[in-house]
Amino acid sequence: MAEGGESTEVRQKPLEGIRVLDLSSLMAGPVMAMHLADFGADVIKVEQPGRGDELRRWGLSKNGVPLMFKLVNRNKRVVTANMRVPEGQEIVRRLAATADVVIENFRPGTLERWGLGYEQLSDINPRLVMVRVTGYGQTGPSSQRRGFGTIVEGISGFAALTGMPGGPPLLPSFGLGDTSTAIFGAYAAMLGLFHAQRIGRGQYVDLALYDGLIMLLGSHIIDYDQLGFVPPRLGSRTAFVAPRNIYPTGDGEWVVIAGSTQKTFLAILDALDLQELGQDPRFATNSDRLQNVEVLDELISKRLMQLSQAEVLKRLEDSGAAVGPIYDVEDVLEDEQMQHRNVAIAVDDPELGTIRMQNVAVRLSATPGEVRWSGPEIGAHNREVLGGELGFSDGELEDLRARGVI
Repeated sequence: MAEGGESTEVRQKPLEGIRVLDLSSLMAGPVMAMHLADFGADVIKVEQPGRGDELRRWGLSKNGVPLMFKLVNRNKRVVTANMRVPEGQEIVRRLAATADVVIENFRPGTLERWGLGYEQLSDINPRLVMVRVTGYGQTGPSSQRRGFGTIVEGISGFAALTGMPGGPPLLPSFGLGDTSTAIFGAYAAMLGLFHAQRIGRGQYVDLALYDGLIMLLGSHIIDYDQLGFVPPRLGSRTAFVAPRNIYPTGDGEWVVIAGSTQKTFLAILDALDLQELGQDPRFATNSDRLQNVEVLDELISKRLMQLSQAEVLKRLEDSGAAVGPIYDVEDVLEDEQMQHRNVAIAVDDPELGTIRMQNVAVRLSATPGEVRWSGPEIGAHNREVLGGELGFSDGELEDLRARGVI
C-alpha cells in the first residue's frame, strides 16, 4: 500500500493480452479498433505501403501532419503490407495466426480473392473473430455497391428525420454512420471473443454501416408497422415530448430545454414566471402540448428573449428543470465539469509535441482505459512487429521495402 492507504497495485487492462489485426481504413473499422486499443488490446494496423490509410488525407492538418488520424489510430502499432501481392498476403496470414480479432472493411469477396477471407484465416486460427464492415452487408442484391457512412445516413432514415419542418433533409456534419458502426462493432467483437473463449471457436460478424444507425433511430419502424406513421422533420423538436427545443435568449445566445415529465414542465413554467400556462387546457398534458407545440414554443421563446442566457440557466437550474447552453468545441474544453472529468486528454506526440484529443469515453472504476500514444507515422512499427515478432531480418525487411511489399 502506498502512503495514505492508496493501493499501488498495477491492474491489467480488460483487453490486455488480446491482439487485434486492423486491416480496415478510413473511419468505421479504425474507430472500432481504437475503442479496443483504449482498453489494452494490442492493435496492429496494416496500411498500404507508401500511401497509407486514406484517412491520412482527411480533415485538417498541421505542418502536413493529419490530425484526425492521430485520434482514430491512437494506441495502435502500425505496419505496412501490400495485401495485393503474395508476400504481403503472407505477412497478414502470419499476423492473423497470432490474432484474436481481425477487423476489415473491404467489399465482400475482396479478402477471399487475396486468400485472406474468414474461412481461409480461421483454418490457420480457429479461435479467430473477424468483424466485417461493409456499406450494405456481405449478402443481398446491394452487397457489392460502394458504401460510405454518408450514404447510409441517407438510406437509414436518419437524414429524412433531420432538418426543419418543410425544409430539405440534412446530413450530419460529422461521421455519424461510421462512428455509430464502430460502437456496435466493438460490442460485437466482445461478443465474439466471449463465445470463442467459451467453446474454442471463433466466428465472423457481418456488419453493414446502416445496421447500428437504424437501431439508434428509436421506434420509427414499429410506429410505421403498427400505425403507418412516417415521422416528419421537426427541427429540434421531437414527436414524443414537448417542450423540447433550442431557444434564443435576449443576449443573442442559445439554450436547450426539455420538459420530459409533467413535474419538469411545471418547474420550467415556475422558473420563467409562466405559471398561468400550467392552467391552460392546451398544455395540460404532454399529449396536449404536442398538439399545440408551436404556440407553446412561441410563448416560451417570447419570455426567454426578455432574459440573458445566464439568467435563464440560473432560473431553470435552481428550479430543478432540465436546461443547458449550446456549446461549441471551445466551450466544451473550458467547461469546469468537462475539465473535472478529463473529457480531453493531453498526449505527447513525436511530430506535433503535446496534443489534446477526446479521452476514453467509457469509464471503468477498476480497470480504466488509457490513451497511451497518438496515431503513429506510416510503418512506424515495421521493425518491431515484422522483424521482432515475425522474424524478418533487417536485410529481408529492406528487400521487402525496396519491392513495395512493405
